[in-house]
Amino acid sequence: MHAGFGESSRAETVRRNRRIDRRVFALVTAVLVLLLALAVLSWTAVSEEGSGDASQEEASQELEESGDGDSPPADETGVPGVEALPGQGEGRDRPTGRAALVANPLYESGRLSPLPCPMPELEPEDPESMEEFLHTVADCLDQTWGTQFAEAGLGFEAPERVFWEEPGVSPCRPYPSPAGAFYCRASGSIYIGLTDVVDKWNGATQSVIYASLLAHEYAHHVQSQSGLLEYYHEQRRLEPDEAERNSWTRRSELQANCMAGAFLGAIRVSYPLTGGDLDTLLTDAAATADRPDETAEERTHGSIDNSVSWTERGWKGQGPSSCNTWEAPEEEVR
Repeated sequence: MHAGFGESSRAETVRRNRRIDRRVFALVTAVLVLLLALAVLSWTAVSEEGSGDASQEEASQELEESGDGDSPPADETGVPGVEALPGQGEGRDRPTGRAALVANPLYESGRLSPLPCPMPELEPEDPESMEEFLHTVADCLDQTWGTQFAEAGLGFEAPERVFWEEPGVSPCRPYPSPAGAFYCRASGSIYIGLTDVVDKWNGATQSVIYASLLAHEYAHHVQSQSGLLEYYHEQRRLEPDEAERNSWTRRSELQANCMAGAFLGAIRVSYPLTGGDLDTLLTDAAATADRPDETAEERTHGSIDNSVSWTERGWKGQGPSSCNTWEAPEEEVR
């Protein structure tokens, strides 16, 4: 019995030692797996960080290249955006190629349908009054075009606003600038000098002039968000000389005139705007057009007749469908 008991004890000891060995092996294995997982995570994080740095470098290089001598005027200069934009109306990629110009979903989105947009009284010589006025107009533009992009099934992000009194620098150009106002696609921002524009327009007191100026620059943002500017810039850069490049620029600028007119026409009841304001708007469109004695290398905004015509088309049509300058005959965009 003692001998049998001793053999049983030795067998039990062997089995216990094997169980201990298995547990130790399992523990060691678990530690190794954990260490391997940590190593993979560390490697992934380093890779992603490196990729991000590379993306930033590529974006910086793109931005630098956008400022070369072949680039369009600074109110439209910038780096290309992504194909699908976040925001209202998500679910449809913005168009690319020639379709972005001539078959853009915005053209099928109907008339603009803004909420009532009553504007405050404007004292142009008072920068605070001008700033309040411009922000009110911009708020209305955000709502109006955000709704329109949703109707078209496109995403939309409102532009940033920089209404300056002090000098500064945008990714496209420093300011103050001779234009007094510009759109920078690189930052998706609208820049307007609160006193500069009043000086440029010789102290004009009619608020519709400054509302139109902002709506015009905002229209360049609409072009950018809808994918239109991407193809426009690509094609413009391919043109061999300045006169041909300007023929593209005029179509863009005249479309912006038309879109500004469409916005003002859509809010004219609640603004309120009268027939006299329309006359002021059209007079201003004539004043900012190309001069008859300018050469083809200097003409970027269209003739007086065409500048007035496209602005009035927008006012009457009140929607993007009235503003397809890209398929218009050459005589309408000279």
